Amino acid sequence: MTFSWPWALLFALVIPLIFAVRWWALRRRRRAAVRVTSIALVRTAVPGRTRWIRKIPPALFVAGLALLAVGAARPQAEVPVAQRSATILLALDTSGSMCSTDVEPNRLTAAKKAAAEFIESQRGGPRIGLVTFAGTAGLLVPPTDDTDALIKAMDDLTTARGTAIGQAMLASIDAIAEVDPSVAPTGATPPAGDAGDAGYAAAAIVVLTDGANTQGVDPQTAAQEAALRHVRVFPIGFGTTTPSPMVCENSQFDGRGFGSWGGWGGGGFDRGRNVRMIDEPALKQIAETTGGSYHRAENADELETALDSLPGAFTVVREKVDTAAGFAAGGALLVGSALALSLWWNRPRATR
Repeated sequence: MTFSWPWALLFALVIPLIFAVRWWALRRRRRAAVRVTSIALVRTAVPGRTRWIRKIPPALFVAGLALLAVGAARPQAEVPVAQRSATILLALDTSGSMCSTDVEPNRLTAAKKAAAEFIESQRGGPRIGLVTFAGTAGLLVPPTDDTDALIKAMDDLTTARGTAIGQAMLASIDAIAEVDPSVAPTGATPPAGDAGDAGYAAAAIVVLTDGANTQGVDPQTAAQEAALRHVRVFPIGFGTTTPSPMVCENSQFDGRGFGSWGGWGGGGFDRGRNVRMIDEPALKQIAETTGGSYHRAENADELETALDSLPGAFTVVREKVDTAAGFAAGGALLVGSALALSLWWNRPRATR
């Protein structure tokens, strides 16, 4: 908790002053004490309540003054706030390995279905953009709130060789920068400061891939660029390690390298890496560098669950909210309660 006017906390010094006045008054009362011969007379004069009950009004009064002093200092607390202006870039892997049928009917079709359901679930919420990547990465749909256009854009996706995860992240950063002035494009120097001071941007990148980076920029370099801009990346590793036929309706493969679509995949290596194996250490490092989280999905249901769990992480940000009104109301309530109890318990009693 922070305070806009911390000097106002000095008003709390009135509390020890009250205790000092009470101590002085009690001391004077003892000096002026009068001896009586009848204990019954004393019991009649003293209110018929236990000692701790009689301390309730003063305790409430002091607590109320303390809350009023805190409220006067204009406290601010960081609270989670939903951001309807948030931007989400969904980077979808369209490499040849996405034709694998270990996820029915194949990884690409299952990923498109899950992505469409995710986009539909965000209707009326944050802006969503779509980046696709294989050997290169490109912006397919700029961030928009047109849900139907986003879903339709995925109808004719085709696969190709290569997996450029790092380039997809950089393309996503640039797409976010186009609609969010607080995020610098990759060619510009981001403002100084770290994420701990400024918090995360109201934007995030979701990378859905089934392999390892084989071309273009190193993903860790791209992750550092995202971290400098306070943009979190949430990688999702999709697919199993089970060898399966590769079948896609649209593919740029001609039978070499991965094997022709519609047959069993052969090879499956690029630059010495098995691109049909998820590079989980690299994806986890991306998440750690940017402040995001890594998710693993071996089937369509797990992929849908992973996507459904993400919006709460990047469409809700922490903002400073002035809570002075709450402290002032609480303090006034306690002070009022103290005065009311004191007047009620010390009201004149009817004599018989």
